[in-house]
Amino acid sequence: MRAGSSRMASDININLYNSLFEDATKRQRTSAPTSELGQYMATNFLITLRPEDFTNFDILAWWKEREIQFPILSAMARDLLTVQASTVASESTFSISVDRVQHETSLEGPILEDVEETIAREEVDLRISPPNTELDEASADTVETSFDVQNLTVNRLCQNIVITAVNGSLPGPTITAKEGDTVIAHVFNRSPYNLTIHWHGVFQRLTPWADGPVFITQCPIRPGGNYTYMFNLTGQEGTLWWHAHVQWLRATVYGALVILPRDGQNYPFVNPYLEDTILLGEWWNANVIDVENTALASGAAPVDADAYTFNGWPGDLFNTCVSTNTYRLNVEPGRTYLLRIINAALNTQFFFKIANHSMTVVGADAAYTNPYQTDVLVLGPGQTHDVLMTANQSPGLYYMTASPYATAAGVTFNGNTTSGIIAYQNSTQTTPPILPVIPASNDTVTAFAFSSNLTSLVTSRFWSPVPLTVDENMFITMGLGLSPCNSTTNCTGIFGQRLSASMNNRSFVLPSQVSLLEAVFRNISGVYTTDFPDTPPLIFDYTNANNSFDQSGLLFAPKLTSVRRFKYNATVQVVFQNTALIGVENHPMHLHGFNFYVLAQGFGNYNSTTDTQKFNLVNPQERNTIGVPVGGWAVIRFRADNPGAWYTHCHLDVHLSWGLGMVLLVDNGGTPESTLPPPPADLPQC
Repeated sequence: MRAGSSRMASDININLYNSLFEDATKRQRTSAPTSELGQYMATNFLITLRPEDFTNFDILAWWKEREIQFPILSAMARDLLTVQASTVASESTFSISVDRVQHETSLEGPILEDVEETIAREEVDLRISPPNTELDEASADTVETSFDVQNLTVNRLCQNIVITAVNGSLPGPTITAKEGDTVIAHVFNRSPYNLTIHWHGVFQRLTPWADGPVFITQCPIRPGGNYTYMFNLTGQEGTLWWHAHVQWLRATVYGALVILPRDGQNYPFVNPYLEDTILLGEWWNANVIDVENTALASGAAPVDADAYTFNGWPGDLFNTCVSTNTYRLNVEPGRTYLLRIINAALNTQFFFKIANHSMTVVGADAAYTNPYQTDVLVLGPGQTHDVLMTANQSPGLYYMTASPYATAAGVTFNGNTTSGIIAYQNSTQTTPPILPVIPASNDTVTAFAFSSNLTSLVTSRFWSPVPLTVDENMFITMGLGLSPCNSTTNCTGIFGQRLSASMNNRSFVLPSQVSLLEAVFRNISGVYTTDFPDTPPLIFDYTNANNSFDQSGLLFAPKLTSVRRFKYNATVQVVFQNTALIGVENHPMHLHGFNFYVLAQGFGNYNSTTDTQKFNLVNPQERNTIGVPVGGWAVIRFRADNPGAWYTHCHLDVHLSWGLGMVLLVDNGGTPESTLPPPPADLPQC
């Protein structure tokens, strides 16, 4: 729509929108949530439109003609105004005012106020070029960097500790690239430990040798060795990160990977004044490899972290040692900032808050979301969120906090809070910063409300509609268990055994002589089996706590290297079902090589008859890591269009080392563009 236009186009599929309106009306009569109706209509209509259609389609005239009422109007305003603003013809102006809404729709009172808020939030008076969704090779660059990995002595909590770090810093360096760029990272291992680097969330299309999980896609880089990772960032924008993928080294070997829009493209939200990256982590006053090895040797759980960190520092809320290095973000009143928040912790999920400030989520795991306003974020290990924050409070000092979300009953954890500070320009405050209300560590209601309310921005240039036909269905139970002690010394796990973990009663064991991907490529036998089951071997009341310590075959899972094989381009649906074995807790499940759609989440045992009615097939959130609710389930769907061996595992590293993982093996597709290439010449050898 051009400013002042009042003509409705006759060459676009208005009939479809009319039928969608009728469908939405029927849904409203059947008690469908009215707040979702306009979004449903807008989403389906937008799929059929071309960018040039918007210059002739007068949304307000259409509203007036059908007397559409709020909240359908408000939802449509949010979705349609956003996409129309970002797709108007070059050098055309799109504008809309509250006065025009009132004049042309006869809205008044609270309804008008709500629409006014919507328009203000989507304030549009832009002159921008239409998006170019085709690859523009000329705008793609090569970003080349080197990682020098070696020991580093740092002081935290008033103690000097030797850690493994990249380029002498904690966190490691941020890699900033544009969508479409190629990243080349030369990694030199000068540490005393085996090493790999995983590029968390990167699709690695035709570059699976660069994915990084040890013994899955490569053998480790031995001390003194090196390896060059090379991959492309096409089709992704937002915040990802990188980390070590050998034992617990990622406790200190990690950093951000920021993917900006390519030249000539814009964010699908208001441009921020400044951007900032926040990495949340965990800290031990010990060598983390020793911490892990000690726990594995005893069969018990590892000791808790001594602190949580905010860009590498515990902050000044830890009583054991007051920090003078609390992270500080200086802001100007009235400015809007884009915060890229990453949970790089090993074993802890976090609530993130900013005192007296709200946040608007605009991205998750490098996929754009519909704007979602909240005063709290929930991040499992591996997850990222991009949020807009406006400095709209009185000048002063305000804490940013990350506190643990701990769901395993009876399990110890560090209950402290890590912090940073928002500092307003010219603030004269001499008292301590204002502290937000910290959620209870077991506040699952808040956690679920946040994680289940995110939806995808379907007008993003990278969005693809959810595949509606499913080729492969999997129902995967997951949880803790035990394995026999088999030791000359006593094991200190439950019942004198070793703690373990499994998926569908298979506890995953890494290969040791060759990587799984190389075994696939070279057709090496005896490394893995392709018999990972689609369903658990035993159907039982999965989340019933009375079964937590049932030793009649439920707790002890065999240790195997089994994978599930898929044909290229198959649509795969997976139900992740939590179990109460040993205890229930939230599991952040990460899938390498793909994003997936989160169709639904819930508590208790998944019911295929009733829970499928909860599926969001219109705009489900798109992620690479999903926190499966404590004592509950989550359903994901993705298209297996990326040949390779893709690790699927819990991102709580304590569970990963116990075996809570498996591998999805995707076959070649029969064309050069869908065929696994040979490994690079410098791929580390076992």
